Amino acid sequence: MLSRIAESLFWIGRYVERADDTARLLDVHVQILLEDPWAEEDLACRSLLSVMDRAAPPAHVEVGREFVLDMLAYERFAPSSIAGSLVSARENARRAREIISTELWECLNATWNQLPSHMRPARPHDYFTWVRERAAIVAGIMDSATSRDDTWNFMVLGRSIERADMTARLLTTRALAGSAGPSWTTLLRSCGAHEAFLRMYRGAASDERAAGFLLTDRLFPRSIVFALNQAEACLSNLEGTSDRAAVDDARRHIGYVRTNLEYRPLIEVLDALPKEMERVQRACSAASDAIRGRYFPSASSTNWVGEAL
Repeated sequence: MLSRIAESLFWIGRYVERADDTARLLDVHVQILLEDPWAEEDLACRSLLSVMDRAAPPAHVEVGREFVLDMLAYERFAPSSIAGSLVSARENARRAREIISTELWECLNATWNQLPSHMRPARPHDYFTWVRERAAIVAGIMDSATSRDDTWNFMVLGRSIERADMTARLLTTRALAGSAGPSWTTLLRSCGAHEAFLRMYRGAASDERAAGFLLTDRLFPRSIVFALNQAEACLSNLEGTSDRAAVDDARRHIGYVRTNLEYRPLIEVLDALPKEMERVQRACSAASDAIRGRYFPSASSTNWVGEAL
């Protein structure tokens, strides 16, 4: 497979997942600000921008929910925003048009066409719901209409790395906000995990178990450990057509942080949650760089439309 096609497939998976997870994170953030009249909006918004690696305005400029929504939800030219991610996913799909299925292309193109009519609604929740629904359709088409070959492996690899990274960011917002932040039940609901969690623990639910469910559950698709395991599986599937040393480098970053979460006592991870989630983010970034170096080499730096910097 050509490196430019492989790169586009990888970023389709990442950008669609980024839009989905950012919508989930912002939905929780906006809900908290609306429900808690005593919340320090400026502090909460600056904390969220920090978690998302976006620069905040100077201290004398008050930051509110509208500023955060403009930057993280509606900005079409920022790859870290919801709109920017959807635009970039469609652009990468256009580049890989001869590889992806017609259904997947039509879904991403329709999402791109519908985007302006769904932005800036009276209730941001409606926009976030639409984004999650479109991402779910993309994921369904990917999983049901794509052969389990390199095409599927590159898209799911991108999706898995992005999901682990964004779930770590979601948990970081909970850790930094403390008692004023979202409850673990709210976080479970935002990840679509609440019912699965209740079925697993029934009457023995607790905050510690809720955190563990999102961190280390091996069966729930949105847990960090599950996403990292899936990324490792995709790298293993790609190994047959690659240089083993380079692939092992990406797997080493992912495997190290996964085993660090999976085999340590949960209480140790929770006691240093922001630090541990930062470690997950660094591992995802390092693995992405290793994958880029092996599969998407270029004599000169090529900036894809919407590529994360």
